Amino acid sequence: MPAPLEPDTTPEEYRQRALLLADLGRYDEAADEIAAGLTADPREVNLLATLARIHLAAEQPAEALAAADRAATADPGALPVLVVRAMALIDSRRYSDAAGVAAGILRDWPEDPYAQRTGAALLSESRNGQEALNAAWNGVKVAPREAEAHLVLAVVAARLRLFDLAQRAYAEALELDPAIGDAGRTTGVVRFERRRWARAIEDLAEEASLGTPASPETPEASAAAATPEPMPVSRPVKPVLDISEESVQAVRETTRYSAGGTIVAAALAAAMTTISPGISRAWSGLIAVLIFCAVIFWFRGRLPEPAGVVLPRLRSGARRLAVAVYLTFAAPLFLLAYALVGGPAPLVAGMVVAVVAEVLVVLDRRAS
Repeated sequence: MPAPLEPDTTPEEYRQRALLLADLGRYDEAADEIAAGLTADPREVNLLATLARIHLAAEQPAEALAAADRAATADPGALPVLVVRAMALIDSRRYSDAAGVAAGILRDWPEDPYAQRTGAALLSESRNGQEALNAAWNGVKVAPREAEAHLVLAVVAARLRLFDLAQRAYAEALELDPAIGDAGRTTGVVRFERRRWARAIEDLAEEASLGTPASPETPEASAAAATPEPMPVSRPVKPVLDISEESVQAVRETTRYSAGGTIVAAALAAAMTTISPGISRAWSGLIAVLIFCAVIFWFRGRLPEPAGVVLPRLRSGARRLAVAVYLTFAAPLFLLAYALVGGPAPLVAGMVVAVVAEVLVVLDRRAS
């Protein structure tokens, strides 16, 4: 039953009282406070958005979605409204609709740290994939000192089974704010998103070996005595934005396959000159374009992280591998040069560049 209407009480005062009640876990009473405020102003967006969050915290997704829809009708472009509506859609298992809302958040607020990390997390919940990971990386890039940005990156990476990246991101979040470790056991709606992401990482912790702490009162704590403890989190030697092991492997594979293909193509082009130099040059030009395009698509497809993030990290932390990547992209261009000008020099240069790239990969592997 709604709280009695108080004529001198503003909608914001009703909302603040509701937040205090929600912090105590008294969600029904908090909803009653909001209802009292809505009696005076049924379209007050902040009250409706807060009501939706209260219902989400109370695990009432249908009621949360109804409140969020009312808020969206009153102000369809407000970021807090879109966020809570996406969460209500996810909890109502309407994943396609939620993904559309999350994508809109990421598109419309590209420089907003809260929008980027929250949109990435919501997209990950509704339709996980490379787009969600790219958004999570952008959230860290926009606000590298905010713990929740790294927490979201950890959640998205863990859902993609990129556990090395997830562990380092979670460790960075703890380093920036140790309270992240206990966020999953809080109540209320003031920091509802943080609790939601923290609980998600706890659910993924055993598989991802993230080492999140378990409360002594939870069933997980009693089960821990019968199962091995997850690997504890240690502070990473390098910052969380360094290239992950998965990306290093992708770079090595790309370099090896591309360099090998270029060497074979150059050797075949040289052999074909005995038959017809014109055919040899035409074939070399076609193969050069195919190899170059294949390298780009393979490289982007194999990387678990955005190429725009990987390449700068390679230049700063793995220079041999960075040089190998650039040589890999350059080698097919010598085949194209042979197709345009002829002569043995471009073919020889292309093979030398490809060989150097492979040697650098071998040296990098031994150094690591």
